[in-house]
Amino acid sequence: MDAGRLSSAALMVSGAAGVVMPVRFATALDLPPTTGRGRAETRAGLGGTYTALGGWALVSRAPAARTAVGVTWLGAAAARLVSMKVDRPRTDWVFWLSLGMEVGLGTAALVSRPRPGELPAD
Repeated sequence: MDAGRLSSAALMVSGAAGVVMPVRFATALDLPPTTGRGRAETRAGLGGTYTALGGWALVSRAPAARTAVGVTWLGAAAARLVSMKVDRPRTDWVFWLSLGMEVGLGTAALVSRPRPGELPAD
């Protein structure tokens, strides 16, 4: 599996975790879903969105799919870095692992995407 497909799969699996186990998923992110609405928003916003984007990029041959995945990961990383200054969150190992994954997987998706005129890798 090339780096772009790995990045897309990771995004899809991350989203699927949010859909299937929203309480554990949100709690791991320090977002305790204490209401039905909180669980629904976790499933939809963090789960469904990432599952759909990652899944589309896995089956699509369009370079835009991997670009979208890469920009999504890097956007999350950028927001996380801004939040360090603005929000001053508790930065445990999950926080740093998440930042590393966002930067690494975002970069991998962008670097591996086919260029105009190239055939996408299978």
